[in-house]
Amino acid sequence: MAETENKKDDCGDTGELSSDSPVSYFEFTRILRDCAREKNIFIHGKVREKDQDAVVILEKTPVRQDTLSEILMSSQLKLEMKNDVYSTYQLQAPAHLNEIKTTVVCPATEKHVKKDLHQEVFLVEESGLSIVPVPCVSFSYEVHNCTAHLSFWIQWVHNILEKKAEVDRIVFENPDPDTGFVLLPDFKWDQKQLQDLYLIAIVHRRDVKSLRDLTSEHLPLLTNIHSKGEDAIQRQYGVPPRKLCMYLHYQPSYYHLQFHFTSLEYDAPGVESAHLLSDVIQNLQADSSYYHNRSLVFPLRADDGFQGSKRLGNSRDLIFGNFFYFINVKYLYTANQF
Repeated sequence: MAETENKKDDCGDTGELSSDSPVSYFEFTRILRDCAREKNIFIHGKVREKDQDAVVILEKTPVRQDTLSEILMSSQLKLEMKNDVYSTYQLQAPAHLNEIKTTVVCPATEKHVKKDLHQEVFLVEESGLSIVPVPCVSFSYEVHNCTAHLSFWIQWVHNILEKKAEVDRIVFENPDPDTGFVLLPDFKWDQKQLQDLYLIAIVHRRDVKSLRDLTSEHLPLLTNIHSKGEDAIQRQYGVPPRKLCMYLHYQPSYYHLQFHFTSLEYDAPGVESAHLLSDVIQNLQADSSYYHNRSLVFPLRADDGFQGSKRLGNSRDLIFGNFFYFINVKYLYTANQF
């Protein structure tokens, strides 16, 4: 099967005005999380017309260089303070230059709500998987690798791979069932500024869930993503490999292997759980079982089973898949630092 590439004319607007606005019937319940630094807010509520729970994410979009002249010439300024050479104003820009990116999750389940809820976060160290394994007994930690949980959490991924959704957003595809992947913009990127470039590569294979599953057998897949992903981005957006950061997360936000391609100028979230793709390739070239055996550090939210897990000396036992693993807990950071 041949590779496909959808040429983008530019990084401009690609959407049309929506006649179906779920936020018009949105009833506010509570604020799940807000961040002044990232200029976003996560809201939980209900869509009155459908009587369904929903999560709405509002995010101020970056100021674009190509709109600066119009912003400065067409806006109204309201003086707040003036002292010597310094003055501050409230600038009221024209409506079309004052967009708020809005993401709607509807219907939203309890899992969607908890995912966006502000919670205390702990940094933990997970022992190598080959050290245990102890068959899972009677513990209550939510099983991330169970089939039911996976099908709920990654249905949108399957929709992309099966061309049921977001077909027009695909930048590049290698359809090979073993080494192929789909490359498309992440929702965090508005596709208007290359400084914020953010794409994800989703593999076609469905038997590889996370970093822990990778062995030297998967090196052709990893090298293919590395080389063809950066080539596609350079052709589409003119961003050379030396200005790209390529990595994956552990623990991932969803259990289907995916890789992140971001501009080095972008302050990407999740750096505390990122593993560079080039490092992963080199580690597996040196040791096929590297990610089965080594300890991995990652942040764990309070509702991920941390508080309720059983204490064993200086460790806590958490369930992953059909096993539980001893995890050394280090109280190093709290949620405010992530």
